[in-house]
Amino acid sequence: MDTTPLVLTTVGFDAELTGAGAQPFLVDFWANGCGPCKALAPVLEEVAAEQAGRPRVGMVQLNHAPELAGRFEVMALPTLIVFVDGMEKKRLTGPLTKTELLAELEEFGI
Repeated sequence: MDTTPLVLTTVGFDAELTGAGAQPFLVDFWANGCGPCKALAPVLEEVAAEQAGRPRVGMVQLNHAPELAGRFEVMALPTLIVFVDGMEKKRLTGPLTKTELLAELEEFGI
């Protein structure tokens, strides 16, 4: 079980996405110099650790993977996308508290 967020890049992204299967996979799209992104990072780390890898949490730094921003039409930062079975099931934008994030993830059994 992953208890820390995975660092995702273009290489290997699809393998991680499909490898999650039916387990929710929460992916954070962020960039350097984005204050709200930096505020969200510790929340994601806490959720990953406290929920014992459910959901799996991954982080994509768009400065290093701009093609993923285009592929998933990321228009605002931070953007969180919940994938299940490789398909986007939910999208959230902006910083969230841990309580807000967990409330948004309840529908996935988290």
